[in-house]
Amino acid sequence: MERIWRCREHRIVCGVRTLLVGVVNVTPDSFSDGGLHLDAEAAVGHGLELADEGADVLDVGGESTRPGAEPVAAADEIARVVPVIERLAGALPDVPLSVDTRKPEVARAALDAGASIVNDVGAGTEPGMFDAAREAGAGMILMHMRGEPRTMQVDPTYEDVVAEVTAYLRDRLEAAAAGGLERDRLCVDPGLGFGKDLDHNLELLRATGRMREDLGVPFLVGPSRKRFIGTLTGADDPADRVEGTAGAVAWCAAQGADLVRVHDVRAMRRVVQVVDAIARGWTAT
Repeated sequence: MERIWRCREHRIVCGVRTLLVGVVNVTPDSFSDGGLHLDAEAAVGHGLELADEGADVLDVGGESTRPGAEPVAAADEIARVVPVIERLAGALPDVPLSVDTRKPEVARAALDAGASIVNDVGAGTEPGMFDAAREAGAGMILMHMRGEPRTMQVDPTYEDVVAEVTAYLRDRLEAAAAGGLERDRLCVDPGLGFGKDLDHNLELLRATGRMREDLGVPFLVGPSRKRFIGTLTGADDPADRVEGTAGAVAWCAAQGADLVRVHDVRAMRRVVQVVDAIARGWTAT
């Protein structure tokens, strides 16, 4: 089913093919590529490279949310992401930019700099976050996380992880609506690796198609290079998890995920091109 996701001036068509959200981490400590693009020049260059490789959206983050990560002051986060977003927005006017943040003040600064989407691992629980997105006419991604990054992987437990994550995301969609955000501005993410163990992640992946239909908005999944892939494949180095990521991305695409958030855009573009041709009858030619 085709869905239009409204994100400021952008109208992102979901449901026709699998869209790729390229990761631009401007952080010293992200789990996969922390420190590689901490300099604004390097981060901008990386974003331009990902766009050239086929990213449909670029997600710029200035605070690591890896397990055990310490919080970053809003001023430091703003100093990291705003220069990058300003330059990418000027160079790539047709590519929607997302800011990956939990803080309303960071979201506002990023939206002022040219971002069109707020990707919030806190799902709008921080007071003022819905206001920031609504006032800018931005799109918003609401993600499920059990706890917070410092403690989320300390013995996460669920009675029924799919039912509980679905219920949480439905509740946050209702909260966003109450905060004045139209439903066609919203997207959800089950939050693989955010307060989930291996079995939880696999159960959520198996339920991708059902959760998408149940929630009725664009559905994003972020399996890229995550620890559960390393556990399954024996790849300790996140950069060595490309093939495992490809397996998860192929599954998500075949199950109807609207967007996948990935580090390795060129490789994952090729994966979803093949899966989309098989599962959706979509080809790039």
